[in-house]
Amino acid sequence: MIDWEFPYPSQRMPVAARNVVATSQPLAAQAGIDALRQGGNAVDAALAMAITLTVTEPCSNGVGSDAFAIVWDGEGLIGLNASGRSPAAWNPSIFQGLKQMPDLGWGSVTVPGAVSAWVALSERCGRLPFTRLFERAIEYARDGFLVGPKTAFFWGRAVQRFADFPDFARHFLPGGRAPAAGEVFRGPDLGDTLERIAASRGEAFYRGELAERMVAHSEAHGGLMSLADLADHEPEWTDPVAQPYRDVELHEIPPNGQGLAAQIALGILARFDLPALALDSAESVHLQLEAMKIAIRASFEHFADPQAMRVGPEELLASSVLDAMAASIDRRAAALEPARLPVGHDTVYLTAADADGMMVSMIQSNFQGFGSGIVIPQTGIALQNRGSGFTLEPGHVNEVGPRKRPFHTIIPGFVTQSGQARMSFGVMGGHMQHQGHVQMMHRIFDHRQNPQAASDAPRWHIHPDFTVGLENGIAPAVAKELARRGHNVRFEKFEHVFGGAQLIYRLDDGYCAASDHRKEGLAIGF
Repeated sequence: MIDWEFPYPSQRMPVAARNVVATSQPLAAQAGIDALRQGGNAVDAALAMAITLTVTEPCSNGVGSDAFAIVWDGEGLIGLNASGRSPAAWNPSIFQGLKQMPDLGWGSVTVPGAVSAWVALSERCGRLPFTRLFERAIEYARDGFLVGPKTAFFWGRAVQRFADFPDFARHFLPGGRAPAAGEVFRGPDLGDTLERIAASRGEAFYRGELAERMVAHSEAHGGLMSLADLADHEPEWTDPVAQPYRDVELHEIPPNGQGLAAQIALGILARFDLPALALDSAESVHLQLEAMKIAIRASFEHFADPQAMRVGPEELLASSVLDAMAASIDRRAAALEPARLPVGHDTVYLTAADADGMMVSMIQSNFQGFGSGIVIPQTGIALQNRGSGFTLEPGHVNEVGPRKRPFHTIIPGFVTQSGQARMSFGVMGGHMQHQGHVQMMHRIFDHRQNPQAASDAPRWHIHPDFTVGLENGIAPAVAKELARRGHNVRFEKFEHVFGGAQLIYRLDDGYCAASDHRKEGLAIGF
């Protein structure tokens, strides 16, 4: 099904084994392997990684994150949307006079859903005791862990952004600065919080002591989060949306996430003979860019809380609609108005698969770095700023409102073939995620690249203003031809623009796992 060539510069090899995990931070990956070694299944491994990541990669996620997951339980797919809703007291008048939603402070915080995802997945699919999933995370929080170099880089960038948040500094900036690469960081308050969550199966977070502390902080700083907002939160089990592409199907969680955009783009690209075009040629990249631009525009215009959407996934993926979209593409770049909603690049993605055939695709995030800047004193809880994903445009489907889920960038992906699991994958990185899904699908299923080669390959990235960033490794002649066709292209200086992929591909007798060199993560197995 795939080849084993490695045509791109890389410092990594894929891992082939019967039990595998992959994520963006190596200590968390090992926590997942520990769970499998202890008799846990892929869900236990995924949760052990997710919980550990809140400690070891706090610049991308935390206890105050949201989360989504897709699980292959051996017979079919299960989807989980654990994104939180806005406080009941939110309405457009509260933000009157602002040009856009706040991205810092309590005005950006919706109910955090990650903890509810951990509980729900463990109860429905896990084997291990819930408390055991927290062991490595609590150990690293209390005893400390050595900060990795890429984590240290993004941690350091947060110092200025959160300069007006003293509780952030108390927890995350010991000695008044961010930890450097190789330095030990300890967060004993977070260790205590994780212990409370583990012992209460999340009740302390949504209805107990931790909930009371969050609400007290909100009230003291002008926020509108209430105990009822937290207590009423429930994650939602959902059927992933399926979209055929060649001889496989891509599955995504339906909106409020942006996974549907990857499916729209692939639905358009399926109308072209993309496998016949030379890989990484200007013609191939042009078609991908044009299809993705159409999908991005659709996401910003139509994706929101499902109860608010006026055009649903079935209509956006209808054959007649995809035919018309494909027919609109020609050899010139289409001019589209810039998108207006905010994007971020800070997320963790994790995937796990076990010898019994269970596979998990899971993602959690605080959105923009550490999130809102709000850290609840003496808890280590850093709260996300997902409320900034709303718009203040009157009448827009994603206009801010009470008890409403905002537009989300984080998306887990899953591929089936002939009704059976083939690949769990994700490409963390905000606005890069749906674009990354398309590029992984193209490379692996149009050109049979193995997951590590597909991850290593140079990428393109369409920015919200529809300029195109190219990664070093794309031929200058290709960039020149794209520019000639009307694309506004530039080579990017920083690799984080292109996200970070983690992938597990099912083989006949096990799996092939890959981890992106753009992150400090790890694919590991046994």
